[in-house]
Amino acid sequence: MPEFHIDLSDSQEQWSELDSFSRGYIEAAFFTESGDPDRPCEGKSFADLAPETLKSMLEDCTGFNLLADAWLDKAYLHGDVSYDMERAGHDFWLTRNGHGAGFWDRELGETGTKLTEFAKTFGGFDLYVGDDGLIYGS
Repeated sequence: MPEFHIDLSDSQEQWSELDSFSRGYIEAAFFTESGDPDRPCEGKSFADLAPETLKSMLEDCTGFNLLADAWLDKAYLHGDVSYDMERAGHDFWLTRNGHGAGFWDRELGETGTKLTEFAKTFGGFDLYVGDDGLIYGS
């Protein structure tokens, strides 16, 4: 993923309390949903996530980690490939939403295929801005 930094505004403490998988996942969401005025995260910060959206995102991250735990461990230990929890979080967002990159193209072999299968069971997660200016998901 190209160099991208999520706007944390006054949310640095809350952000630092998240595990690296969840941070990678949320950062990928903001990356893919920014860069165009028609995208819901354009000009928004982490603080603009509605509490229920953040809760849902974190629950999905936890659920994926529980479901794919053994395969994630294999990915983290996969040969010469530099792969960590943050990158796996990115790939969970990209894969579940069909962004054309993700687990399947990280040279992880069967592990990448299995992680892709698990991610797809979660379906897509679309972000949108509510009337209150907060970011919601469905």
